[in-house]
Amino acid sequence: MIDMSRLGVDFAGVHFKNPIIPASGTFGYGREYEEFFDLSLLGGISVKGTTGSRRNGNLPPRIAETPSGMLNSVGLQNPGIDHFIGEELPYLKTKNTVVIANIAGSNEDEYRTVAEKLDSTDVDMIEVNISCPNVKAGGAAFGVSCDGAARITRVVRKATSKPVMMKLSPNVTDITEIAKACESEGADAVSLINTLLGMRIDIRTKRPILHNNVGGLSGPAVFPVALRMVWQTANAVKIPVCGMGGVSSWEDAVEMMMAGAVLVQVGAALFSDPNCPVKIVEGLSEYCRNQGLSSVTELTGSVKVW
Repeated sequence: MIDMSRLGVDFAGVHFKNPIIPASGTFGYGREYEEFFDLSLLGGISVKGTTGSRRNGNLPPRIAETPSGMLNSVGLQNPGIDHFIGEELPYLKTKNTVVIANIAGSNEDEYRTVAEKLDSTDVDMIEVNISCPNVKAGGAAFGVSCDGAARITRVVRKATSKPVMMKLSPNVTDITEIAKACESEGADAVSLINTLLGMRIDIRTKRPILHNNVGGLSGPAVFPVALRMVWQTANAVKIPVCGMGGVSSWEDAVEMMMAGAVLVQVGAALFSDPNCPVKIVEGLSEYCRNQGLSSVTELTGSVKVW
């Protein structure tokens, strides 16, 4: 039995019973994982990235293993916002956990439309993926420039009264500048990092393993990079930070929080251990007890830098 008494956190006006959340794109809508554990044990769930209409995603192969990680180019396959609101959200709201709708789009209008539709629902928070290709800018991701990140933040902020969390791309020169641009346009929080851009080649066929040629790298290999970016960002903005990127154990979660994260998302680790999030919650509870902490919030930003 997990003792949640020390694990509650408040984040952007929303209360979470614990800080652990399965990351968007790795957990679907939770139905499959419910075979392994009670979803109410989670602090929240960030659902599959949702767009204005159904997307079939990229052509296969779209997953490739790498040392200490994986590459993916799934391409935002999802059933669309109307299906999510009508079919998936009612199910998720019975699970006694915070529901975070992750949204994406190819242009400002798509972000606006999806956010507006979610505004009248009982979704608890909106996480905005700005690593999507901007079709009007030749495919460059919105999140790789301060201007692009600020514009999408502004659009979503005007479209909804829900708490807005911007999910940042690590494929930038200075992630703190992107975070500050989002903050300046009304973001309630930021989450980071999304995947790092990577590539693998099949030396027999001389072709990239992924049909899309490149994909997003996730897993333990990216953890030190993610940790560094979380630390930098937490010290650059006043809004709260949700940390992710290579988290696979409760020790990783503690590090993320010490670096400045209030919440922690778990992604690729779910594919090798579906019970990973619950094990992390259990480990955090035990760590707080052993360290004599009255609240897990005491960990956030507690790193003592040299």
